[in-house]
Amino acid sequence: METTIHPESIPDYTEPGELRILQLQRLRATVQRCYDHVALFRQRMDERGLKPADIQTLDDVAKLPFTQKTDLRDTYPYGLFAVPMKDVVRLHASSGTTGKPIVVGYTKDDLDVWSSVMLRSFVATGMHAGDVLQNAYGYGLFTGGLGAHYGAERLGATVIPISGGNTERQILVMKDFGVTALCCTPSYFIHLIEQVNAGGVRFEDLGVKIGIFGAEPWTEAMRQYIQRESGIKAFDIYGLSEIIGPGVGIECSEQNGLHIFEDHFLMEIVNPETDEVLPDGGEGELVITTLTKQAFPMIRYRTHDITSIIPEHCACGRTIRRIRRIRSRCDDMMIIRGVNLFPSQIEAALLSVEGTVPHYQILLTRKGGLDQIEVRVEVTQAMFSDRIREVESMQKKLAHAIEHVTGLRVPVRLVEPNAIARSEGKAKRVIDQRSKGEEIQ
Repeated sequence: METTIHPESIPDYTEPGELRILQLQRLRATVQRCYDHVALFRQRMDERGLKPADIQTLDDVAKLPFTQKTDLRDTYPYGLFAVPMKDVVRLHASSGTTGKPIVVGYTKDDLDVWSSVMLRSFVATGMHAGDVLQNAYGYGLFTGGLGAHYGAERLGATVIPISGGNTERQILVMKDFGVTALCCTPSYFIHLIEQVNAGGVRFEDLGVKIGIFGAEPWTEAMRQYIQRESGIKAFDIYGLSEIIGPGVGIECSEQNGLHIFEDHFLMEIVNPETDEVLPDGGEGELVITTLTKQAFPMIRYRTHDITSIIPEHCACGRTIRRIRRIRSRCDDMMIIRGVNLFPSQIEAALLSVEGTVPHYQILLTRKGGLDQIEVRVEVTQAMFSDRIREVESMQKKLAHAIEHVTGLRVPVRLVEPNAIARSEGKAKRVIDQRSKGEEIQ
């Protein structure tokens, strides 16, 4: 079958400044929309003595107030909508596990944009019409399932809306339906690899070529593990429900940074402590302003994701800029004995040691008024069944790897295969028991 590039897949902004001119036009329209229809935004602009007409350049976005997740909860459910409910054709929401759910809305045009950026995302990975996509993102209020679904259909791929969970059925479908591409969280895909191998089948023999993984941070070491164990090419996709869902950005065939669809999303990197806007290349918090959203526009939304903009052009030929893969989140940072620590650092250290698998948990407790940390790591059955001396050697190697990366001595406990619970969605890496006054057992 001849592979063709979908005409929507790569809008071409080749003229100098063409994209920036479009961004400014859309930014000014978005600011006007928010000022006219969103009371909280209008109030904050008025407090700063700002009017929409004051936004004359793209740099003027820095004059605008930030939006945070707490704003969405404080105005629950529809307080930040910029259109009447009669124009909202779909609602999505977060699970609300940490408070009131985040409710987001879409007009027909918003859904059209969402399908378009997801189509462009799939094309960037090498997918095309004729591919068979097994979509194991959750359907329902979660944005992942339907976001990927409509984008893949628009591309012309065959979509299997299997949703999350039911691992046995997932494997059956992969074997029998000619699946060539799969979407899910990276942690769940690792679980699929293990279950396929346990059934006596090599994953690489199933015919799956492309994996598109998101909804949780994952490291380059995790990608190398996935590709080595499954034979697929693994791509990182980025998105937030507050912005649009999946499809804000994705890696291309170069697998060297995530292209952000800048004609729809204006990005800034700010110092999370000072709010200073950083130049390209500086690492800080990603802040996004939507440029085409109608129902639920976001102005300078603080994602809490730590990254940097890659200023160089990509070898794939796309002119939209890239960000480095999300290393961590501001709100994921742990401070242990005065050292800033991120789960991604632990993961990278563990996967640098041969014999471990990407299943681990970080336990935080408090003893004698001091924070304590322990890392529990699964090892292979062969390693777990080996001599005590070999197990002790592995523990030392892992502890040394963590200390090398973090500068912190962390106790490591090896546990047998499958001792750490598997997740059908986002993996729970950190177990924080400090508020319960419990000690590590």
